[in-house]
Amino acid sequence: MMRIARQGTFLKSTLVLASTIAVTLGVATSLARASDPTSTRMAAALESVKVENLKSDLYFIASDEMAGRDTPSSEQRIVARFLRARLQRLGWLPGARDGYLHTYPLEQRKLDEEQSTITYQIEGQKGTLRFARDYFLPSNFDARPGRVSAKVVFAGKGTKEDFESKALEGKWAFVFDAGEDVRDLGRRARRAKCVGLMIAPGADYKGQPYEERFRPQLERQRRGSVQPMPKNDAGDKGDETPELFSTVMLTRASAERVLAAAKEPNTPRAGAALGEFTEVRMLAGGGKVDVENVVGLWPGSDPVLGKETILISAHYDHIGVSSDGRVNNGADDNGSGTSGLLAIAEALSAHGPLRRSVMLIWVSGEEKGLWGSKAWCDDAYLPDDRKPICDINIDMIGRNAPDLLLVTPTAKRAKDYNGLVAMAESLSALEGFPVLGSADEYYTRSDHANFAKLGIPVMFLFSDVHEDYHKPTDDADKIDFDKVRRVSRLVLRIVDGLQADTLDLGKR
Repeated sequence: MMRIARQGTFLKSTLVLASTIAVTLGVATSLARASDPTSTRMAAALESVKVENLKSDLYFIASDEMAGRDTPSSEQRIVARFLRARLQRLGWLPGARDGYLHTYPLEQRKLDEEQSTITYQIEGQKGTLRFARDYFLPSNFDARPGRVSAKVVFAGKGTKEDFESKALEGKWAFVFDAGEDVRDLGRRARRAKCVGLMIAPGADYKGQPYEERFRPQLERQRRGSVQPMPKNDAGDKGDETPELFSTVMLTRASAERVLAAAKEPNTPRAGAALGEFTEVRMLAGGGKVDVENVVGLWPGSDPVLGKETILISAHYDHIGVSSDGRVNNGADDNGSGTSGLLAIAEALSAHGPLRRSVMLIWVSGEEKGLWGSKAWCDDAYLPDDRKPICDINIDMIGRNAPDLLLVTPTAKRAKDYNGLVAMAESLSALEGFPVLGSADEYYTRSDHANFAKLGIPVMFLFSDVHEDYHKPTDDADKIDFDKVRRVSRLVLRIVDGLQADTLDLGKR
């Protein structure tokens, strides 16, 4: 998944550093040192993690006004700036090249309704059909720029026999809707080497008017969708518009207008030519949108160990608003982890510099496929030539039984089990988690999976899913804030234990 060639030098130096850290001192020494806070300052830092602070942050982050923090959305940008402002106020340094925000591009697919049209010329008459008024696109999301221009030929109801005509090759096929699956009709049209497919209600059509039938698809198309930029993105291609196979659904009124212009009856003869049609689809906003990770740095005080950096990550996005208009607030997923990182930022601000550096990373796009963490890892940057030594990732830490906390990788995942997890297992009881359960089945489902590709030990703390997972009912009033407090304190204890002269974080 990661562009190894681009990261080769970085990965090599990271792996060398990780192996250096793993020598001389066993993890048992670090654990003994970390069982209690190493200083009165760390004890005070632990005490600074308070339920009332976590609650005030999470109720904002998971409020209806933040509209589920979808990637991308204006509400997500607001939360990013809220996190940035808190880092600035607490004295954290920027962790990205240009400040606190690590920006990466996504390909945005949102149709420009006004510029997306079908124009036609029939018997010397010219006309225009407007998207979302005169015709619809049948897929949940079929927004890609393109152009299809060809003559239109009537092909009955689109049966296998109807598509056997060689006259359809290189043409639009115009068929009447007989209730058959649009995808099946599209496959036949492609096999017949058509360039596109027009479907319209015939005289015997008994289904919903297209304005109602395709309303959910239209709503999805209007919201748009995003995906990572293609690996070999060529950038701006100017006015070039690629060809595409197109399927469009003409309303009854539009179909009657076209047939009248062609001087054809409501049921044209097979193979009748209906004129020249050109469909153009245009994207709004240039087809790209920038989204953000939020990154803060707490520099270490030791001139040598300060170059070694502990990464602590949590995703701050969620899944936005459902099609019925209900907000998926994502209080636990992952407002809890987002607030926990803020509590850690405040605690370390109260503590002052550690020997090693700490970098907090709130990533976006986790719910879409770990996009934000992948974007950061593909272009990993730490100021002043620092190197990461591990990643602690927290996600959904505020629900289920008060003493339930899961971790991955466990010893059962032997190839990934490491000293970082062993440290967490030895410290968890101090915060009311007698035994850490296994989250191994979730190893690839949160952002630590991308950080692991940097060649560093990773650990994921997680309180498991629940009945409100990815539902509008994942609200702040259901959060166990004391549990979020204790998980945040556990992370601080682990960070405290990572300040020894030498560490053994390698594989067990």
